[in-house]
Amino acid sequence: MDSINQNQPEDNLKDLQGTEANRKIKELAENAESCFFITNIKTGIPLSVRPMSIQEIDDEGNFWFLSADDSHKNEEIGHDPFVHLLFQGSKYDGFLNIYGTAEISRDKTKIKELWKPILKTWFTEGEDDPRISVVKVEPSEGYYWDNKHGAMVAFAKQALGAILGKTLDDSVEGKLVV
Repeated sequence: MDSINQNQPEDNLKDLQGTEANRKIKELAENAESCFFITNIKTGIPLSVRPMSIQEIDDEGNFWFLSADDSHKNEEIGHDPFVHLLFQGSKYDGFLNIYGTAEISRDKTKIKELWKPILKTWFTEGEDDPRISVVKVEPSEGYYWDNKHGAMVAFAKQALGAILGKTLDDSVEGKLVV
C-alpha cells in the first residue's frame, strides 16, 4: 500500500535543526498557547497527562511553566525528569511533539517575570504564594506537522484536491533537533 506521502506532488518533509528548529518550536507552541504536559516517561508506570499553560518560550527554545510545588507533576518530575509536551495550534495545522528534560526551581525573580493575574486562581496568595515553583523544560528533540503557505492556501489545496481526486496537501512535517 502506498503512503499518502508518496501521493504528494511536492516534497512535504523538512527536518529542522538548531536555530531553525528553535524558531519553529517557538512559532507553533506560541500559537497553541497550552499543551498536554506528560510525565512518567521513563519510569515504566502509566504516563501522567495534564493540560498546562505555557508562561514563556525563551529564545533558546526552553519552555517555562509555573506549578504548585506540592503537585503530582512536580513529584513525578522529581523521580523522572524526562517529559513529553504535545501541542495543537488549530484543527488542521500547528501540531508539535516535544521531548525534553524538566527542572524545578523556586527562582523568585523568574516567578515574578512569569506571573499573570489569572494565575491567582491556583496560587491564591498571588506571586508570593509559597507553593509556586518554576518548571523549565529544555527540549531535546521533537516532530512537527504544519502547512507551508498558511491556512487559506492549505484549505484551497485540500478542496481542489478533493474535487480533482488528487493529493494536493500543503502540509510540511519533520524532525526537530535542538
